[in-house]
Amino acid sequence: MTQAPVRLAIAGALGRMGQAIARSAEDRSDITVNARFDRPDAGDPALVTAAQALAAADVVIDFTVPEASVALAEQAAGRGGVALIIGSTGFSPDQLRRIDQAAQRIAIVRSGNFSLGVNMLLGLVERAARGLPPEFDIEVFEAHHRRKVDAPSGTALMLGEAAAKGRGTPLSEARLPPHDGITGPRPDGIGFSVVRGGGIVGEHSVIFAGEEEVLTLSHSARDRGLFARGALAAALWAAGRPAGLYDMQDVLGLKD
Repeated sequence: MTQAPVRLAIAGALGRMGQAIARSAEDRSDITVNARFDRPDAGDPALVTAAQALAAADVVIDFTVPEASVALAEQAAGRGGVALIIGSTGFSPDQLRRIDQAAQRIAIVRSGNFSLGVNMLLGLVERAARGLPPEFDIEVFEAHHRRKVDAPSGTALMLGEAAAKGRGTPLSEARLPPHDGITGPRPDGIGFSVVRGGGIVGEHSVIFAGEEEVLTLSHSARDRGLFARGALAAALWAAGRPAGLYDMQDVLGLKD
């Protein structure tokens, strides 16, 4: 018996990621785009409201902004019967708490990056941080296009958290302040370096710098299609899943 395709709604449908997701779904038989929505003032007659999209979908993919993602999560939780894939980044602690509450009623997959390669990189970074002596300094580098509004990126923070986990400490305690001016010798901890410019899709590296050798683990994104394909894989995985907060490690079966 042929299984019916998963009904998908795309939030932020006019954005770069929204359009990439729609293109990636076009020729698939296991998923169909039933609804597209964006800001109320978008002025596109093909768009529907968020409420209409939730009623027409099994899963909603949302790569918008934190405020919109939180509102959508709460609206979806109030309605029930729909899963939510969140790729937005830059959430405040209170916004994350509200998403956690919504995940008590619906399945939510939230990730700072939907790339298979990045999720493999997370495991390598944690292992390297655990295995190398504490004398190795850790620096997370990331570069993105000039339109990205948050820094460090969600992926960079995920890499920092993986390194901190390997070192056995929370990132909130290990994270170093930005380098600026005459700061003196580098203290122990995890630093972040950020570049914004042009059309860079996404570059991430974690540098383990010792006195005599340097280990660099890195990932380069060449096209947004890889994130769109990962989001669609998450949507298929989340459809019909019990309520809970998941991430891409769950989707890919990479958790121990």
